[in-house]
Amino acid sequence: MNSTMTKPKVLILCTGNSCRSHMAEGILRAAAGDLFEVFSAGSKPKGEVHPLAIEALNEIGYDASQHTSDPLEQYLDSGIDTVITVCGNADQACPIFPGQSQRYHWGFEDPPHAMRPGESELDAFRRIRDQIKLVFEAYAAGYRQATLPASS
Repeated sequence: MNSTMTKPKVLILCTGNSCRSHMAEGILRAAAGDLFEVFSAGSKPKGEVHPLAIEALNEIGYDASQHTSDPLEQYLDSGIDTVITVCGNADQACPIFPGQSQRYHWGFEDPPHAMRPGESELDAFRRIRDQIKLVFEAYAAGYRQATLPASS
């Protein structure tokens, strides 16, 4: 990518901006921070990032300890190119962003409420983190492939 070009801005939106959106933000930054500016926000932010989301990301080498739980309104006029919602409530509450060209909805279970029999809460976070990782790394790889110069 030409260093004078600005990177597309991707906003990952969830209701509380405490779990799924932060895991997706960290994973997408790790996979494609050279391609995108990545942010996350909530339609009704909880004001903190869930400690188990931070722990689950830390286990795969991403430090989210400095992430903050932000309201989506702070991004309305920031030139967001793509909005990706990761929960149904956020998808329904998502406003139209000025100039926004793309919007995706990839829903994931809410980790604090997703425990299966015999699974700890951290295990639920890990399972959903791995699902998010699969989807967002595929998105990054597809975008990267689509933006490569055609070979002759």
